[in-house]
Amino acid sequence: MTGRRPTSLLLALLVSGVLASCGGAPADDGPAAAPAASAPAGFPVTLDNCGVKTTYQQPPQRAIAMNQHATEVMLALGLEKSMIGTAYLDDKVLPEYQGAYDAIKVVSKEYPAYEALLAEEPDFVYGGFASTFDEKEGRSREALQKAGINTYLNVEECAKGPVTTALIDQEIRNVASIFGVADRAEPLVAKFHATLDGVKTKLADAAPVKLFAYDSGDKTAFTAGGKGIGNEIIKLAGAENLFADLDDVWGDVSFEQVAERAPDWIVIYDYGDQSVADKEKFLLGNPALKDVPAIKEKRFAVLPLSSVVLGVRAPGAVEALARQLHADRFK
Repeated sequence: MTGRRPTSLLLALLVSGVLASCGGAPADDGPAAAPAASAPAGFPVTLDNCGVKTTYQQPPQRAIAMNQHATEVMLALGLEKSMIGTAYLDDKVLPEYQGAYDAIKVVSKEYPAYEALLAEEPDFVYGGFASTFDEKEGRSREALQKAGINTYLNVEECAKGPVTTALIDQEIRNVASIFGVADRAEPLVAKFHATLDGVKTKLADAAPVKLFAYDSGDKTAFTAGGKGIGNEIIKLAGAENLFADLDDVWGDVSFEQVAERAPDWIVIYDYGDQSVADKEKFLLGNPALKDVPAIKEKRFAVLPLSSVVLGVRAPGAVEALARQLHADRFK
């Protein structure tokens, strides 16, 4: 789909529709509607998100969320009535959001093409990963801005330092602010911190275990580095991420490196076509790992991949992992 653009007529109709709903043309520093005669309370709202500055004169009314964690942040904030679509989920939505999710159109199983996205006439697109706004596919934030569509990217994708739970709080508050529901953010943040505090109390003086996170790979191992929320989840769950020294969210390491660092536990990230059982079988049969304590003792934990990205699942992932690694503390 690279290089394709909608016809001038379609683009004109869509842009005019979006601008009419927003009340004006986009500003130079980001798509922003002209001030309405009576702006809603708390507006305008201006955010600088991953280098894109946007001023919102009113809450988006035709939002599309792409990727699991973006969709679930919106649903957790009760914003389903502001959503006209979702796309690209890696997992089923959490049970508590299923009813709301079922009422929203699935625009695409993966990322929609640029033309298909415009055809939905959104006024806002929320991306969980930078790939949401792939320039080669025509979905860059600049291209969408020119079509009169505001965009927002999960802050993990542009974090300057290690990602902590404070960034989850920021993500929730940012999205709540954009939609004019700031009052809904604080109870959600408080709930998440109550979960984290409960885990901290349970673990108390527990010694951290040495843990290797296995995402995928047979020639090399794709693992969690030190720059993502995955690393923070591991730490808060009472473990030491053996590859926290990788200066990235994710990275490839050799199985010989894994063996040298001798993990006590391995957490397998569950997603895609390769089952947890198949991943476990591969690791158990890998000759480079035969002397690793986690392999010899068959100590495996499991987390869905959708839990180890910056979103509403992360606090629950901390508790789920802690219960597996330190089962004696949760009896």
